[in-house]
Amino acid sequence: MVALRRAAAGLLALLAVAFLAAPGVAPAGTPVLVAARDLAPGVALGPADVAVRSLPPDLVPAGALGEPATVAGRQVVGGVRAGEALTDVRLLGPVAAVAAAGVPDAAGVPVRLADAGVAALLAPGTRVDLVAAGPEGSASGGPDPPEVTDGAVLAPGAVVLAVLPPAQRTAGSAPVVVVALPAGLAARVATVSLREEVTVTLR
Repeated sequence: MVALRRAAAGLLALLAVAFLAAPGVAPAGTPVLVAARDLAPGVALGPADVAVRSLPPDLVPAGALGEPATVAGRQVVGGVRAGEALTDVRLLGPVAAVAAAGVPDAAGVPVRLADAGVAALLAPGTRVDLVAAGPEGSASGGPDPPEVTDGAVLAPGAVVLAVLPPAQRTAGSAPVVVVALPAGLAARVATVSLREEVTVTLR
């Protein structure tokens, strides 16, 4: 009987040691940035918008961000619910552009729209064709670049990343949206957008 009790005690001791040494048992988590409140599309993040939470490693999403300083001033792509983990594809930038356009060389391009009413119809994820507004819609009043004519399709199938909130525009300025495009089309659209406003057709 004594031998049986000693064997049982030894077995329990071994189980305790194994439990403490087992990987993943330690309660330490991974610091992850989450939204401290509901965030509207295009909001530029400030200290009151984010919080750090500790999550179990197996619950940390890919691309999760952990340092508040890395997101200061950056805009969110789409709306974000309070408590949602912030990842690289949820912030305006190259990673979000690649994810939206589906090509490795994608870039985000800000464009001025000729019609403020059109901007109100757009949301992150909307697919549009970018069209040259022509001289009459130009903010500068200057001529079109030689290769662009009024009504020309500049880029088909662009994906809206963000619509610049009205409060962040200067008074009287045209609405601005950021779209994801492959590198070649991105350069073309960026060049034209410097000279004139553009419009979009929704898909």
